[in-house]
Parts: sequence; structure tokens; C-alpha cells
Amino acid sequence: MDVMPLLLLVAGSAAVAAAGRRVPVPVPLLLVAVGLMVSYVPGVPDYTLDPHIVLPLLLPPLLYTAATDSSYLDMRAQLRPVALLSVGYVLFATFVVGAAAYLIVPGLPLTAALVLGAVVAPPDAVAATAVARRVGLPSRITTILQGESLVNDATAITAFRVALAAAVGEGATWAGGILEFVVAAIGGIGMGLVLMVPLHWLRTHLREALLQNTLSLLIPFVAYAVAEQVHASGVLAVVVVALYLGHRAWEVDFATRLQEEAVWKMVAFVLESAVFALIGLQLPVVLKGLGEYEGAEAAWYAVAVFLVVAAARFVWVYPATFLPRLSARVRAREGEMSWKGPFIIGWAGMRGVVSLAIAFSIPLTVHDGDPFPERNLILFLTFTTVIGTLVVQGVTLPPLIRLLKFPTRDVRTETLAEANAQAQASRAAEQRLDDLLADERNALPGPLADRLRTVLERRRNAVWERLGQVNQVTGETVDDTYRRLSREMIGAERDVFVRLRDGRYIDDEMLRTLLRRLDLEEAAAYRETT
Repeated sequence: MDVMPLLLLVAGSAAVAAAGRRVPVPVPLLLVAVGLMVSYVPGVPDYTLDPHIVLPLLLPPLLYTAATDSSYLDMRAQLRPVALLSVGYVLFATFVVGAAAYLIVPGLPLTAALVLGAVVAPPDAVAATAVARRVGLPSRITTILQGESLVNDATAITAFRVALAAAVGEGATWAGGILEFVVAAIGGIGMGLVLMVPLHWLRTHLREALLQNTLSLLIPFVAYAVAEQVHASGVLAVVVVALYLGHRAWEVDFATRLQEEAVWKMVAFVLESAVFALIGLQLPVVLKGLGEYEGAEAAWYAVAVFLVVAAARFVWVYPATFLPRLSARVRAREGEMSWKGPFIIGWAGMRGVVSLAIAFSIPLTVHDGDPFPERNLILFLTFTTVIGTLVVQGVTLPPLIRLLKFPTRDVRTETLAEANAQAQASRAAEQRLDDLLADERNALPGPLADRLRTVLERRRNAVWERLGQVNQVTGETVDDTYRRLSREMIGAERDVFVRLRDGRYIDDEMLRTLLRRLDLEEAAAYRETT
């Protein structure tokens, strides 16, 4: 097996993503654009999306990291809009896009058109999360978009299987399709509920952070594979397990949490970068089989399907948002909603690699051995819809939010809430310290007891200091200056340790021990703000 193309893909996409953080262009769009250009460079291999790799190997970790970063409590609070989008909208888009494609493309069978509708129906979890982080959307809208994108793949995959069975002549019925969807959904949720408790128990009882993080990397694949093995939704199983583990992450050892955050950040960065680059690299593969269609004809179909996909989301979002608010109980629970929120949700419907992976899983032939009707055109329309949503919606969403003067996160209010929470926690810690020191078994010399109180006081004041005045010379808050000076001091210690190692006064093993101690102190002194 030649691993060089895979290494080039990972290294190249990571390099482009790193460079993209320094330019105003959204990173996903930059990766797609570079992939499109590189796909025509002589000597670049064809990167064909294999659904047997993308769905079981790329989708579970991407869903897992997105779900663990989500809030179970926020998701539960927004259950109605999330369900309406992740289930209702996907089924609505499947039928609307399928019907439109059937009317637009001469000779396209209705069953094949519905296959196309199911393929392009689900907005992508990776794209939604990337955009939400980039533009700083309010927490409620971010929760709705993330929740939708976590669950809608299960709906789309089930709808695709039903439409595909009808298209290839396996006698599928819509009643049977609904039953299959219900069974897959209940089975996926049930399998997640069955797995989440023992997996969490195992995480909390493993004594080494290395073993715990190895288990963490295996969990999404295990949940997906076990659920799919019993013909349940692997997507929903992964999401349920991840939401539970993320909600109870505080019960895991601190060393595990530190390592796990770093590991999953790296995994998410590599996979997300490679996924968007793969989208762009598919162009030659998609165009290769489009010979029977003229350029203008295929372009017209692509534009028409893209417009239907974009319009169908608004047609669903506004009624789904405001019709339930005819109920006084819903209005009292969820508060008032302007037209701007649904507009942003409607416009943030980017499609991604899952749609392409599903499209590539369409078989070459139907039940009687004839070619699958218009398979190459379906691949082309899926590709152009994915690119169109990423380019048009992905590029215009940030300026659109600014144009609508959409409220972003209130940093001062969040800092006040953080400070109040820290103050309550510090009072509890101080009381606990007093109780412990009152016991003669916990006697400490005065300087060490004072050090504990000083650390506690520093932690309590650090958040409040962020609300204070800044240094007129440097523009730093007191907290910023403290962290910078602390890191400078630790850096000086680190230089001495390295110099002693180089002079053979200490060995490398002792150097690693001393550096790890400094790393933990630096992590405690420095709080990442980006």
C-alpha cells in the first residue's frame, strides 16, 4: 500500500490550515480552493473518497470531538429546534430537492432524484462548527447549529438507504422507510445509553492518563461499530456517548483532561483540514464521468439545485421557528425571537464531506444489472452543491452577521459570571482549608499554609482583574502582566536546567522530570484566551 499520497494529504492540508489562520479567508474555504487547484497539478494522484473509509473512520472522531465540546444542558434546552432541523428539515429537504431535480433534469427517475435529495440534505458538522467558532455566534444559535449537525447525518443516511433501495429495485416502501428510520434512531440512542455508563466507569477507573487517553481515542469507533453491527445508527450512538462523557468529564483525573484536550485538538485539526482538502481534490474524479453532458447544461443543473437547497432551508426554518411560538407556553419558555436569528440559521447550511461520501457509495448498477441512472450527474451535483454552500454561504456569513448588527457574545457579562463562580468556589475552598488545618493530622508550617492561601487568593482575584484597568504603556491587564512575568521566570529556570543537562550535571531523565514540573506550573499560571 502506497502511503505517500496520504502523508502528502495530511501534511499539505495541515500546512494550508496553519497558513489560513493568518489570512482573513475562512480556513475551510481556503482548503477547498487549494484542493481544487492542486487537483490539476501534474503528478498529483487521484484522491477518490471511499465511503467505507470516510463514514466509519472519519465521521466518528469528528462527531465525537464536536459532541464533547457541546453542552448537554444547552442541547436539552434547545431540543425542539434541534429536532426540527436534524430530522424534520433533512426529510423536507430530501423531498423538495428530489422533486426539484426530477422536474429540472430530463430523464432523471424520481427515485434517483430522491437519492440526490437525501445526499445533499444534511448540513455538515465540521463546517457548522468551524463557522460558529470563526464568527463568534451567540451561544443559542451555536447550540442549535451544532446540535443539528450532530444528529442530521443519521437522518440523511437512513433516508438515503431507503431512496437507494427504491432506486435499485429492491421494493422499498415509504412505510418501511419510516419504520427503518425509527428502528435505527431508537437503536442508536439505545446503544449509546447502554455504552456510555460502562465506558465512563472504565475511564474513571483506569489509573494512568496514557491508558485513559488511548481509550478516549477508541470510544467513537467502538460506539459507531457496535451500533452499526446491530443495524442501529452509529452516528446517534457516538453522539449520545460523547455528550454523556463530555458532561461528566470533571470526574476524570486532571492529567487525563490535560492530555485529552491536547490529543483531540490535534486529531480534530488534522481530520478537519484533510476533510476540506479532500472536497477540493474530488473535482477531477467527479468531472471524469460527466462526458455525456455539455458544460452549459451541467452548470445550469448545478445552479438550479444549489438555489433549491438554499431556498428550501429558509422555507423550513421560518415556519419551524415561529409557528411553535403561537403557543404562549413556548414564548414564555424560549423568549422573544427576531427574524435575524432564523435568517442566520437558514444561511448557515453548509454541506460537507459526508454528502460526498454518501454520494460515492451509490452503486454502479441497479438490481437488474443496468447502470445506476445518472450516477455521474448525481456525483457532480453533490460536488457543486457542497462547493457552492461553502463558497457562497461560508464567505458571506461573517459580513452578513456584521451587516445585520447581530449581537455577538457579551465578553464582560461572561467574565462577571466567571468571576462570581470563582468567588463562590474560592470561599468553599478556603472553608475546606480551614477545616483541614484545624486537624492536627494536617499540620503545616506557616509558610506552606500561607502559600496555599496565596494561591487561592490569586485564583480568586485573577478573573476580577480582567475587568480592571489596563496598563497604559503595554495595554495589558494586571492578570496579563502576571502571567507574562510568571512565564519569563519559568523560562529562566528552564534555561538553567537545559544548561545543567548540557554540562552533564544532570541527566536527560532528570531534565524531563524538572521540565514537566515547570510545564504544569506554567499551565496553572497561564490561561489560554484564544
